[in-house]
Amino acid sequence: MTATLAVRLLLSPTGEFNEAVIVGDIRPSGLDGTSLRNILVPCGRSPEPTSYPVDPGRYLVSVTLPSGMVLTKDAEAVDGRSAPVDFDMTDSPYGTHAWQYLMGNIEPERVYHGATGVPLPESVASRSMVAPAAGDDGFLPESAADVPARATWVGDSLPARWSYASMLALEQDPARPSVAPLIARSAPRPLPVPADHGADVTPLYRFGPDGPVPAAGDPVPAGGGPVGERQFLVVEAAGAVRLVTLPLPWGSSEVEVLVNLRQSPTGSAVAVTVRDPRLGAGIAYMAQGALDTAAHLLTDVGTALHSAPANPLAATAGSYVLLGTDHRTDETHWDPWLRLLADRYPWLSDGAILRAVRLLRRPGADLREARNGLLDAFDRGIPFYTLGLTWLADGLAAFPDDPECATRLDQVRRLSWLADMREPFLILDLRQGSA
Repeated sequence: MTATLAVRLLLSPTGEFNEAVIVGDIRPSGLDGTSLRNILVPCGRSPEPTSYPVDPGRYLVSVTLPSGMVLTKDAEAVDGRSAPVDFDMTDSPYGTHAWQYLMGNIEPERVYHGATGVPLPESVASRSMVAPAAGDDGFLPESAADVPARATWVGDSLPARWSYASMLALEQDPARPSVAPLIARSAPRPLPVPADHGADVTPLYRFGPDGPVPAAGDPVPAGGGPVGERQFLVVEAAGAVRLVTLPLPWGSSEVEVLVNLRQSPTGSAVAVTVRDPRLGAGIAYMAQGALDTAAHLLTDVGTALHSAPANPLAATAGSYVLLGTDHRTDETHWDPWLRLLADRYPWLSDGAILRAVRLLRRPGADLREARNGLLDAFDRGIPFYTLGLTWLADGLAAFPDDPECATRLDQVRRLSWLADMREPFLILDLRQGSA
């Protein structure tokens, strides 16, 4: 068997390289041939393809995008040759937004720049922060979204403000001033609109461990103030307010926040992604509920926990995937990792959530310890991951006759009503806009 299929996915040739890895399949078109499941496909401007040996014949090659969309191509494998299989996603509306396009957070160029108007969103979360309801024709004119957004970075937040009660209080009083000063320990910093394409209706902000990262030609200085254990971005437009959890630090990878001030048929009004070449798509798969697919990228939890410097947020994502796909009830080699994650990082409520849920799922486990773990997770404050809200609510609901669990469960459920459940990292809709 000397035939090979060389598979890759091409992104916009302009802008940055945007290297990433996604998951796909190779299936024979007929009854005979080689079937390869869960292959890893490189993405980028001109990535080196990954070659997979197959028997000669015709094949159907597919890739699953982080948005859940599946692309397919026919290919013929010839003995002694390598057949290229190139998937094309070069139609991002801007080169600067190619990563967001790959992740499914912004529509293709033909839709974004279409002359007929902005199509209806596919979910409530896809509705713009500033756009009014669509007209009778089902479209929203571009001019209706000409309202600027204000983004304020909170690099050093008050731990007391991470609590569920504090977050719910922010939503309950629309007459309050800007949210950013209410959660900040050090002075929050307003950010100018990035100087790139799409800044009018789809500004793109980037952050590193020390705060905002300037793009080429951007006036934003690097860093910009004290950095605490949790960083947030407050996005305000036309009276609407989103509180965005920034998953920082994430090793050497940057975090990207897209603010979409137009109705989108695909993405959310605010979307957060990690520009991690290996794990970025896995985080997006996890948010879509495709944990089995995410597991092929989020596999090395032990290394993530013990690397130097440690990346507990990446390890947390891997732990959610492990716990969601590995249903063994006996002690496993990754159980100590969960205990380590819960004990080493007190600012990370997700670790306590994972440990407590694991105890609940193990027959014969100490339910009192699981119950106390859930209370501890709640008392640490809101999680980084949206999935943590769901799992914490499910865990607390296992103790319906416990008053302390019931009180906390009520607050978790109320906060979940404010969360964009399609996003991997917690984004809260604190106030509806006037539009």
